[in-house]
Amino acid sequence: MLCLSPGSAMDRERLSQLLWPGKFRAHARASLRQTLLGLKRQLSAIRADFLEITRDRVSVNAAAVTSDLSELERSLGNGTDASASQQLLAVSGKALLDQLDLGEAFKQWLAGQREQVEQRLLTAVEQSLAGYQRRNDRLSEGRLRDAWRLRTSSTAVTGTDRRIRIAVLPFQSPEIDSEQTLIAQGLFDELISSLGQAPRLLVAGRTSSMHGRSLGRRLTKIAQALNVAYLVDGSIQRQDKQLRVHVSLVDGHSGFELWARTYRGSTGDLLALQDEVAKSVTGEIGRELKLEVRPPELRHTARRQTAMELYLQGRALTMRAIGDGVLARAIELLEKALELEPEFAAGWTALSEAHAYTAVYTPCLDRVAQSIRMAECADKAIELDPGQGHARALLGIHRWTENDPVGALDLAHEAHRLEPDNPDVTLRLGSFLLYIGRTREALPYIEGAIEQDPVNGRNFAMLSVAQLNLGNLEAAIAAGQRMVDLGLPSMWMAVATAAAGDRELAVEQYWQTRLLMNTVIFPPAGTRPLSGPALNTYWKLAAKGVCSGRKIHRAVYCAMLDYLHATLPDPCDTSIVAPAIWMGYSKMVFNTLGIQITPANMYCLMSLWADIEPIRHTRLHPDFLPFAKRIGLVAAWDKYGWPDLLPNPDA
Repeated sequence: MLCLSPGSAMDRERLSQLLWPGKFRAHARASLRQTLLGLKRQLSAIRADFLEITRDRVSVNAAAVTSDLSELERSLGNGTDASASQQLLAVSGKALLDQLDLGEAFKQWLAGQREQVEQRLLTAVEQSLAGYQRRNDRLSEGRLRDAWRLRTSSTAVTGTDRRIRIAVLPFQSPEIDSEQTLIAQGLFDELISSLGQAPRLLVAGRTSSMHGRSLGRRLTKIAQALNVAYLVDGSIQRQDKQLRVHVSLVDGHSGFELWARTYRGSTGDLLALQDEVAKSVTGEIGRELKLEVRPPELRHTARRQTAMELYLQGRALTMRAIGDGVLARAIELLEKALELEPEFAAGWTALSEAHAYTAVYTPCLDRVAQSIRMAECADKAIELDPGQGHARALLGIHRWTENDPVGALDLAHEAHRLEPDNPDVTLRLGSFLLYIGRTREALPYIEGAIEQDPVNGRNFAMLSVAQLNLGNLEAAIAAGQRMVDLGLPSMWMAVATAAAGDRELAVEQYWQTRLLMNTVIFPPAGTRPLSGPALNTYWKLAAKGVCSGRKIHRAVYCAMLDYLHATLPDPCDTSIVAPAIWMGYSKMVFNTLGIQITPANMYCLMSLWADIEPIRHTRLHPDFLPFAKRIGLVAAWDKYGWPDLLPNPDA
């Protein structure tokens, strides 16, 4: 375990929990202590400083360890094609830390480690290939590309995760017909759900897949961006009530069409059409790869066709989220569907999600009321179908508003057990762990969500904060830049840039966020949007307050937050909470998150756990532990482990 990342320390508490999951904590810690002593005695004959052990951490000396993985990464970094290609082939079909079974917690940790290694290797291979292309070394490029393709294919068939990565692209609709467009989006959404049931397939997340066509015209580029081996591409045409759906299976490496078929149906029988398409596509994948891929079973769907159409249209609008009245219309459509089919569990989960998005992405004044309604819908979904994992994750959001992070984490873990391949569920668990300061434990879940949903900007917000919390400033900035590339705010990148010492650039990055006002960022609920000189002045004041490092700029912006807190309809608005944390304005943090956590401002909790100036001021404030106890964090730490930066004072 330690040799996977030589030189990187692991938390002793975490190690003891992973290796001795059935023991009491004190016994597990004692077992780890004895094991480390024994290892140190044996390894000292090789090198006295082989192990580096402190009271809280343990690592291996990076200079003392080599492995097939480290040699491969070194060869890729050096651009030595012959050895890198040979080493890639040598590790094909081999799983990281294979044949170890230490319980569910270890299994989840190991899955995260494997995802991280795969992502590192993919990045290294891409960089090496780009280098060969620049040097016009086609022979070396071809060898490495072939080795990677063989290795990927072998891993997909023989590795621990035997599933084949595939993405569904949004169905193209040539007609300018809003109803037809919504049906196309609904079929796209349902096909992802249906294919996701096939045990041998790992389907890319909806959010990334929806943006697939914006990644470029070349299908190979889209497949590379989505990190998949195959694409399902399709189009839909409608004439009166008749539907013509064309679907093709595309090799993501070559861009060649492997198989294509046209399906015909009607708007009155969408369920049969969707089921036929899903079964055909999975069957063709199996035949193409000479694997037995069991076709998906028909999911629990609405029995009435009208209800199903309303559900599909409501889900499609919910996925869009941003736009004037989009979510209100989505809620209206989903409520009509449920009036017709009140026992439709997936419909209740979809309605719960629409209320969650309303509370987060719109400038509404009733965020808590939206959260309550979200919870009611999630409860109904679970009552009708206990297998609704996503509904549990949504219900966990509401638990935070009730100062019950223990309940939130319990629900998130159960949701992940039920739907481990749903990137929204995976990210929710990772984010909840971030909120309580368990950053190292959260990171594999966040990276796992990105692996499956790599064009979803909010995933990179979590990654940027996680890397910042761990002190990995370059990685935090890179993740923040990826957010910007995907059209999202750059505040996290600016905070990381300021922490890295380039405050002038950080101020500029933060100020650039103003350009997203009223598109991705909205003014506080109940206020009119700023424009012109007023907008520029406010954002310049904010950028300097957060990023310049000058006390006068911080004092001026803190005074502005005091004014906003006293005058805004929502005194706990995100526009107050986030900068208060970044500036270490502890009093304001306690007066906002300590009064009311909402689905919109709860994400700010994750930024409390960076050990940098001035963010650390809040964590080190004498009133922090009483605040943490008041909002339920201490109870969560007692059950799930204390934060990486805050040891248990009673231990």
